[in-house]
Amino acid sequence: MRLLISGVTAIAMALGLACPSQAQDKTNISITRQPGILYLASHVMETQKLIEKQAAKEGVEGVTVEWRTFSGGGAQTDALLAGNVDVVNTGTGNLLLLWDRTRGKVKGIITSSAQPVIMVSNDPRIKSLKDIGEGDKIAVPTVGVSTQAILLQMAAAKLYGDDQVKKFDSNTVQLGHPDAVAAIANSKHEVKNHFSAPPFQYVELKQQGVHKVTDSREILGGALTQATFFTTTAFAEANPKLVKALRTATEEAVAFIKKDPKAALEAYKSISGDKTSLDDLLAMLKEPGMDEWRTDPQGTMKFAAHLNKIGTLKTMPKAWTDYYLPDSAYLNGN
Repeated sequence: MRLLISGVTAIAMALGLACPSQAQDKTNISITRQPGILYLASHVMETQKLIEKQAAKEGVEGVTVEWRTFSGGGAQTDALLAGNVDVVNTGTGNLLLLWDRTRGKVKGIITSSAQPVIMVSNDPRIKSLKDIGEGDKIAVPTVGVSTQAILLQMAAAKLYGDDQVKKFDSNTVQLGHPDAVAAIANSKHEVKNHFSAPPFQYVELKQQGVHKVTDSREILGGALTQATFFTTTAFAEANPKLVKALRTATEEAVAFIKKDPKAALEAYKSISGDKTSLDDLLAMLKEPGMDEWRTDPQGTMKFAAHLNKIGTLKTMPKAWTDYYLPDSAYLNGN
């Protein structure tokens, strides 16, 4: 499994030595995200300058927000720990691993989506995960630690027993979702399976011969948080007003998506450059489970239990609030 963090001890020390006073009254914030409508709230936040607005209400004037897009969660977390970004917006698995390996110096702020992610295939032989053989490649955003990679581990344990939890690890290859879509569209490409995400999974399923293999809800038995904002505790302690502004802005963005999904998707298209038609994107939001825009963490303790069981997570949290900031405890997650 690809390690999320190289030199974990040194990084943890660096995080512990961060001086809150140096970041006091910070007026610029750098935030990452991945491609796709799972991160729709961030596009609304960017186009409507919601963080800037909420920060001003908290008395922090002149805030500027830099939004950066990364193809996978691993690159985002590397950037966070290197101090190149302030906040990342990626999956539950990455949050849990960083919380564990930095001994609690990275924690969640708030979530914005809990939509299902679907594994698709263009190989007629592969109807279920039981059909995956030794040479079958499955594209995931980050090998070993992405939400999709961890879901495959959980599925392997259910199908073949706990001793086979990493059965599919050798099948996974790291591809950003847009590149994986291109691979699935090419019948001659060696990658014929993609554990995808919205909107990419629905674009792929429209292609001839592409079909669903499984999805997160089948594997987990319920909803799973996808887009999660998290940061270092040093940043949060030094910038409580900015963190509160981000949390409030996320709540505002989620409410806006529910009220006016068309306008939210227009924001997404203007920022992302996605060429999918607005009508097609609106149709995607009507797919099962795609209305799960929510700020309370979902299914995260199930993820934690799995990662702890296989030894990836050394410390088993007592509750989801262990790996979220104290001010986030009101979210009523699980």
